[in-house]
Amino acid sequence: MKARLMKIEKKLFFCIILFLATVLSCKNKVDSIKRVERPDVKIRNPIIKGFFADPSIIKHEGKYYVYATIDPWGGDELAVFESSDFINWEQKHINWPTKEACTSSTSKDSRVWAPSVIQAKNNKFYMYVSVGSEVWAGVSEKPLGPWKNAKIDNAPFIKGNMFPEYHMIDAEAFIDDDGKAYLYWGSGLNWVNGHCFVVELNEDMVSFNENAIKDITPPNYFEAPFMLKKNDKYYLTYSDGKCTNSTYKVRYSVGDTPYGPWKEGANSPILSTSKDSTTLGPGHHAIFKENNQDYILYHRIKDNNDTLLRELSIDSLKLDSNGAILKVIPQGGVSDFIE
Repeated sequence: MKARLMKIEKKLFFCIILFLATVLSCKNKVDSIKRVERPDVKIRNPIIKGFFADPSIIKHEGKYYVYATIDPWGGDELAVFESSDFINWEQKHINWPTKEACTSSTSKDSRVWAPSVIQAKNNKFYMYVSVGSEVWAGVSEKPLGPWKNAKIDNAPFIKGNMFPEYHMIDAEAFIDDDGKAYLYWGSGLNWVNGHCFVVELNEDMVSFNENAIKDITPPNYFEAPFMLKKNDKYYLTYSDGKCTNSTYKVRYSVGDTPYGPWKEGANSPILSTSKDSTTLGPGHHAIFKENNQDYILYHRIKDNNDTLLRELSIDSLKLDSNGAILKVIPQGGVSDFIE
């Protein structure tokens, strides 16, 4: 009987060893697959160490400049980064905007958020940024400044009480092929009822006719509009959901004019929380082109809690033969702008 038990124990021992060896082998194979899954990725997410959100990007004289919100929930200034290769970034500091410089009688307590920087026909740089829950406009000769309020009276560009039932934030500038410039902005209060507004800017980029403001809210819109034009079609991309959790995502609608009317595009939403949640609550993006390839630069949530720490990420953006934006499957980064 004892000998029989020993044989059973020996068989059981070898079975356990075989099982562990198999598990270890499988793990090694999985690890190996992970290591070689995207060997071409050179620009890896997050692209910049630290916690930042709501990115805007320009390229000037061979250098990239990224402007972003400092997390959590903004700072007294913007985060600004400079790079020659999109891999190595150096943080810079600009003199404007600041919470102190951008405060008015209609300002609220919210801090410096959501910049949009664009180079206009006159080669000057213009920034539209949310401070105190209203939009301010700045101007500079160079990406790193010195910047100043573009309005002579140092007032906000869009006052927080212009449309009191909506949130006057997340402004984004767009210059059309005919040289006309437009400003899109707007969100909702208490995480509901987001509305998108647009107005054509005057030649000076810092004035407009208030009577020309239009409410052009597309389907399933909450905030963070960004305009993209492709083959004479206008793609209004924007964020939906709550920026503090996994519901945040990027949608888009298509129209024939900068004002719409809009029809939500095929495959929308195009960027959402990934199945494994490594990309969590992606949104508030910018789109830019390198070597005839479009890229989407956005933030994703690092820690899913009330602290709200976000990080900057990039992925390729592609259209199908019918002009529909394909769903973005986060790949951990991109292939050095050669995809």
